[in-house]
This record gives sequence, C-alpha cells and structure tokens, in this order.
Amino acid sequence: MVESRQAQLDLIFYALSDPTRRAILQTLTRRERSIGELALPFEMSLAAVSKHVKVLERARLVHRERRGSFSYLRLGGDALLTAQQWIDKNRTLWEDRLDNLKNLMEKE
Repeated sequence: MVESRQAQLDLIFYALSDPTRRAILQTLTRRERSIGELALPFEMSLAAVSKHVKVLERARLVHRERRGSFSYLRLGGDALLTAQQWIDKNRTLWEDRLDNLKNLMEKE
C-alpha cells in the first residue's frame, strides 16, 4: 500500500517530536552507526533505543542495513526533504498572510 503524502508527513513530524529521536538523527549526521553505538549516550535500555529507531524507520528518516549480526543505521534524506518542502510552502503562505495583515493595520 502506498502511503499518502499527508500520512508520510504525519509520521515524519511525529518522529521529530521526540528529543531522543532528534538526538539520534543528529548523531547520524556524522556517520552511520550501529544501534549499540547510538544507545551509548542515552540513559535507557537498548530495547528502548530500538523502539525509537523503529519510529524513525517508519518515517523513513533512517535506513537500516544488516551486516552480519549488527544493524547499521544511516540518515534517510528524502523524508527530511519532504518535511522541508512542506515547511517552506506553508512558511511562504503565512508570511504572505502576515504581510497582508501588516499592510492593512498600517493603513488604519
């Protein structure tokens, strides 16, 4: 089943709403890492970190690759691009509306 663009955005923004998941993404900007490596700085179990990773995977923010008995994660840039495009489109819309409101207020 193909997910709608709106459903994909919902998954992306849900995944980004958690500070732990954002920290995981930040760590992956430097290089790919195993789940064990990602878990080291967090005061939580490996299972808890794995749950966060699954949320990031569903949102396509990270991609997993198995190598032997380890899973390595890397950033999935396409999902971030999708979110950025949505933000840019809506930012332009709201900036235009706020400019119009400002112009109306200045006329009065």
